[in-house]
Amino acid sequence: MNEEGPRVRRRNRLRNKESDELRARVAAALGGAALWDEKAAVETGEFLERCVIVVDNKLVGLFEGAVPDEKPFLACRGLLVYKPQARFVTVDMGAIKFVTNGADVMAPGIVEADPAIQPGDWCWVRDERNRQPLAVGKALVAGSTMVRGKGKAVKSVHHVGDKLWSVESS
Repeated sequence: MNEEGPRVRRRNRLRNKESDELRARVAAALGGAALWDEKAAVETGEFLERCVIVVDNKLVGLFEGAVPDEKPFLACRGLLVYKPQARFVTVDMGAIKFVTNGADVMAPGIVEADPAIQPGDWCWVRDERNRQPLAVGKALVAGSTMVRGKGKAVKSVHHVGDKLWSVESS
């Protein structure tokens, strides 16, 4: 029996031009964040019916669906490496245990949000003390109304500790 964790399958190495285009698309989704080096080995692959981005054998991003043509964004590990300063939603310390267990983010737990976030946009969730990524999700409401709102604000797609977090890329 194989004791290793789940792996990225159907990996496809991108040409330099394709890598540059993908880097530009992810950077645009994060407000122009600095990302991987142009000489990095960039691949797309499949993990649990989701298309993912692998840079230098580390899973750093994901796509909206099962094909790499859809909207790309950084996964939690990618957020830790590249430290973007846009598309964030900051939650209070009481919300951390729920978010890291995969719960959607509720507006009453939000203390700050990037006002540029629009409904349907990718965003990432961080804690208010350490500013570290906890989850990645899709905004259900505009960032400017998240802090004062009620109900669900972010639909969780990936969180620290889930299968995507634990994947072995190499």
